[in-house]
Amino acid sequence: MELRQIRYVLALAEECHFGRAAERLHVAQSALSQQLKQLERELGTALFTRSTRRVELTEAGRQLVAHGQSIMVEVGRAEEQMGLLATGRAGRVSIGFVGTATYDVLPQIARRVRERLPDVALELHGELLNPELVEGLRDGTYDLALLRSDPLPDGGLAFTALRSERLVAALPAGHRLSDRSRIGLAELAEEPFVVHPSRGRSSMHSRVLAACARAGFVPAPLTEVGETSTLAVFVAAGHGVALVPESVQSLRLDRVVYVPLAETETVTLGLARRTLRNSRATQRIAAMIEEYMSSGSGR
Repeated sequence: MELRQIRYVLALAEECHFGRAAERLHVAQSALSQQLKQLERELGTALFTRSTRRVELTEAGRQLVAHGQSIMVEVGRAEEQMGLLATGRAGRVSIGFVGTATYDVLPQIARRVRERLPDVALELHGELLNPELVEGLRDGTYDLALLRSDPLPDGGLAFTALRSERLVAALPAGHRLSDRSRIGLAELAEEPFVVHPSRGRSSMHSRVLAACARAGFVPAPLTEVGETSTLAVFVAAGHGVALVPESVQSLRLDRVVYVPLAETETVTLGLARRTLRNSRATQRIAAMIEEYMSSGSGR
């Protein structure tokens, strides 16, 4: 049984006249008649009773019409869904975010996708570190990742810089420097530091140590934590100070004060994706992220 034959049956059932049904279907009346006779032979039962004046459905015909109507509804839904997928207006897209992008970029992107692409299912994963985001892109866990601009492994991944952020000092409330409008990084030389994980697990760890080295000291002791939100909590609890991208200030915590540095120490946030195997929905959302960030809203 072919979809074309089902369409023929439904048209004839509604028109009850071969000529009108053939005209509606834009086929010759003889072709319509031939196709329906062939279908009846295949099914082993008559679908219509024919007279010189009228065409009527048999009981088998009525049953087939009911099935045919349901089939055509599903076909219509499938065609619509395929159209949405082909244009990137439907599908599933998984996005991973480094800790800082979790707080300011993730909510805005989620809202924009919901408004503009309501048929796209978003999977959002926040508070992740660069290495696991890169690995997730490679194995297909994530379609897109907002991460720091550490050199990505050669081949298979592309990176687009989105914004440059200054590092600021995160201090516990009541700290001797918390009421300053700006501090030199060397003024933190004797402070314990709260940092992201070492041994290549976080790009921020090496960046913070490099900034301190340029200021002439090696921070010690160090308390390592896996998530930016946890880092801020540790600062609030008085376990030490930290250097964080300025966007972390959107994570508002009592007893944490953010103070700009006299030095210009920056980190870059960017969008990474695979160079191949990107769905249309992934491409649309990548463009949406780049548009949002370039507009200045994501700064």
